[in-house]
Amino acid sequence: MTEFVIALAVVFVTAGALLLVANQLGLPPIPFYIIAGLITGLVVGQPALVELALWGIAFLVFVFGIRIDLGDLQSVLRDGEVAALTQLALVAPIAVGIGYLLGDLFGFEDPFRNAIYFGAAATLSSTLVGGAVLAEEIRNDLVYGRLASSVHFFDDVVAIMALVVLSAEVITDAQLITSKIGYAVLFVLAGLLIYRHGYPALVRISDGGEELILMGSISILIAFLAAAETVGISIVVGAFAAGLAVRSEGVESLAVRNGIESIKDFFAAIFFVTLGALVAVPTIEVVVLSSILTLLVIAANPALHALAFVFEGYDGRTAFLAGSSLNQVSELSLVIAIQAWLLGTIAPPLFEAIVLAGVATMIIGAVSERYENAFYDAILEPILSGRTRYIDTNSSVEDGLTDHVVVVGYGRQGRRVVETLEELGEEYVVLENDPTLLDDLRADCRNYVLGDAMASYPMDLARVDRAQLVISTADHRPVSESILALETRADVILRADKSGEARELLAAGAEFVAVPDVLAADQLVDNVERVLGDERAVDSLEAEHRNYLEAMKLFDVERRLGRR
Repeated sequence: MTEFVIALAVVFVTAGALLLVANQLGLPPIPFYIIAGLITGLVVGQPALVELALWGIAFLVFVFGIRIDLGDLQSVLRDGEVAALTQLALVAPIAVGIGYLLGDLFGFEDPFRNAIYFGAAATLSSTLVGGAVLAEEIRNDLVYGRLASSVHFFDDVVAIMALVVLSAEVITDAQLITSKIGYAVLFVLAGLLIYRHGYPALVRISDGGEELILMGSISILIAFLAAAETVGISIVVGAFAAGLAVRSEGVESLAVRNGIESIKDFFAAIFFVTLGALVAVPTIEVVVLSSILTLLVIAANPALHALAFVFEGYDGRTAFLAGSSLNQVSELSLVIAIQAWLLGTIAPPLFEAIVLAGVATMIIGAVSERYENAFYDAILEPILSGRTRYIDTNSSVEDGLTDHVVVVGYGRQGRRVVETLEELGEEYVVLENDPTLLDDLRADCRNYVLGDAMASYPMDLARVDRAQLVISTADHRPVSESILALETRADVILRADKSGEARELLAAGAEFVAVPDVLAADQLVDNVERVLGDERAVDSLEAEHRNYLEAMKLFDVERRLGRR
């Protein structure tokens, strides 16, 4: 216990000092966490670090389980299933084969078993790193963020299933494996049962008390972890089931989400630092294994994912950005390796190689994200963004259209803008790159283009050079900057999340930049003045707001069913 506390203290003292450096330099924190881990590894022994990493990842998996929206599950899987299955079917057998040859070459005791560990590390991608890199894209529901997160979900489910099997101390004992799988199924069912009946009862008993609900949620996690330890399956499986048990929707869960999010940052720091601390001075075997593993993860996986997304009908930029976000060794692959290390079923050089490859790919993923758009524009854009039959087939723009409005994005805001333009009798073209909205575009819009707003051909097809106004509903800086760089006489209205960014976009040439928080405050003031000025306005205001909320509810329902 003393060693565990010392390890924890060293982790946070070292990480805190290096994060100050990262913050001052404006650099991503993940590489500095890992550097802190390299320093920590000189002080703390490996057994304590392995235990620390396992508990840290268990909590992160708990957070992952909480975030799963059971109502959205079908649509999420549909988004990425072709890409995930394609990559799994092609990379996994190749990786297992390479792992077997290397294991046999280096004289591992059980080459096939070690090849399975190697294949898992090569195939699965990281939710933790990928989610951190894509936080803004996922929050704003950008297409490539959604695609990458759906593949992360698929990979995590596969990894958790593998962990159930690997929880058996003797992998050849079929009866033991069956019992472990049975326990895991019971854990998931128990989580869903609590989600359905137990958690609502907890909310009622707590009478809306946020602290009680949060403590109840943590108690559920502890109970599942203790049960997992008792029956001999990985605590990660128990953490996943506990996450399923905690509701993530509803006002009463807001405090839980906020509280859990703060604790998640604590355990994320533990994970990255302990990962760096597990890196040892590599032997020739470790260098060879980690180099091949890293090459598969950062090259083969993104390429296959991108090709699969293009096959599904996504544009080149979206496919590239989604694929390039899937270039890290999964933290659950590391859990699998740690579990095998604790059981003594993985060759030590392979364990060290998986850790080293995990560190390398996570640093590469965190750093390369800054340069992905520039790389695409310089190298791939001339090849992938030109005229294609797919864009032409799924676009419809009237000949001779001029002095029209180009609306970028057909989400909630884009839909409202189009409705307003139709009421005003203005001509418009909607530019959208999400194929799942194609049926809506065909049904609701007179003119539309299915393509990437940052590519030249879709903008040419939308006749942006003849437009009088361009309105972007995408809260994404690269999209905004790309629109401002267009050669057009049109005025430009953009969207930003922060007032500082809005000021910069205004200075760059935008006529107006919508900041949702500011607009919401202005609307609130207008409504207050409206009510105070005329008591009869109360009923009409309430009716208007109810109609708006009903429309948004319908939009959300249709989106979940895959029609939006």
